[in-house]
Amino acid sequence: MKKTQANILIIDDQDDILFAARILLKKHFETIYTLNDPKNVIQLLANNTIDVVLLDMNYRIGFEDGKEGLFFLKEIQKLSPKTIVILMTAFGKVETAVEGLKSGAFDYVLKPWDNDKLLESVKKGVDESRKRQKRDIQKNEVSSYFIGTSPVIKKAYSLAEKVAKTDANVLVLGENGTGKYVLAHHIHLTSSRKDNPFIHVDLGSLNENIFESELFGYAKGAFTDAKNDTAGRFESAQKGTIFLDEIGNVPIHLQAKLLQVIQTKTVTRLGESKSRPLDVRIITATNLDLKQEVTEKNFREDLFYRINTMEILLPPLRERVVDKIPLAQFLLEKMMIKYEKSNITFEENALEQIKKHAWNGNIREMENRIERAIILCENNNIKVSDLDLEVITPYDNNQDDFHLSDIEKNTIEKALFKNEYNISKSAEELGLSRASLYRRIEKYNIIIP
Repeated sequence: MKKTQANILIIDDQDDILFAARILLKKHFETIYTLNDPKNVIQLLANNTIDVVLLDMNYRIGFEDGKEGLFFLKEIQKLSPKTIVILMTAFGKVETAVEGLKSGAFDYVLKPWDNDKLLESVKKGVDESRKRQKRDIQKNEVSSYFIGTSPVIKKAYSLAEKVAKTDANVLVLGENGTGKYVLAHHIHLTSSRKDNPFIHVDLGSLNENIFESELFGYAKGAFTDAKNDTAGRFESAQKGTIFLDEIGNVPIHLQAKLLQVIQTKTVTRLGESKSRPLDVRIITATNLDLKQEVTEKNFREDLFYRINTMEILLPPLRERVVDKIPLAQFLLEKMMIKYEKSNITFEENALEQIKKHAWNGNIREMENRIERAIILCENNNIKVSDLDLEVITPYDNNQDDFHLSDIEKNTIEKALFKNEYNISKSAEELGLSRASLYRRIEKYNIIIP
């Protein structure tokens, strides 16, 4: 019988219990540790990864209230949150085990135990420990994000790390899907504010009617459904960082209210007259050309200069050729964790097409295609067809001459048709804002059915 790769720890002050449990579990699990003094668990957990702990509840002769077991349960949870704790208690002392379950124990077994039930509980505990480890990996993805080695992306992150040491306002520019959120979070995590909140606000999806209440908060009774005093996003970010994404989409009549908060470093809740001081780092982002928007009177010039003390431009993926394949491998690993799969690889031809593909939707498009491929691929091999990429053939010198404008018009028409003329979806796929796409539709006289 093949043993499960898992580390199990048994803690009990009775040597015969330790011996019996070890003999039983050793047949099924790779590594078994035993301790007859729970005080030694701290050192053992510091030096070893433990999947499941079988923890006795009582250690002092004459005391059967389970308090020591509950104490060490909490110590294990603090030292190793991914470790599963199964309590062991004498028959008739179920109430102490139930108290342990309320405190976070996974399960309990009664002594003397039934071998099959004990094994089943430990196996379930190992499975839960594995799930916790995977969840932790996913939670830590931002701290292990992909940056790349291309000069253009290294320049952007070098600027980010310099500005992170200050409290200067930062404007992040770049097409849709270039990683503006990740860069903003990186600035926060490398700043002195890293232990305080990072609040992300997608201004592009924020309805005008709730703009002020959502960002600035409101007092009880300020409007019909305002049943309690409520802090807005700015106050929620106190001592930390607020990331205002898609700031170029804020209507001109609301920009003055945003400017007032940024300029005075205070916020006034709806329904109140008093202002509240703010200690918040402000990072903004947009895929629009804000200078052009200022020229066209779509964006306030004074707000533009307030938010871009430091301006960082994120390059599109088409300018990061050396990063395409490493990024694809990184995203593949991420998706294998998400779908609990392993040993999936790209076929050579798929990698070649990944390198050649334009990736107009940037990282977001690549992530979407790889997620699709993980679901569709057979025999753990991702083919070009799984990625749904157009096979790019070498340029033929005998082709007729063409103009860049013809290519752009054709690309827009294809995107519109593919997305059933949904402007938002088409703009996202093309890496454009809705306004930019509308301008190009008008420019090329493209007919929308």
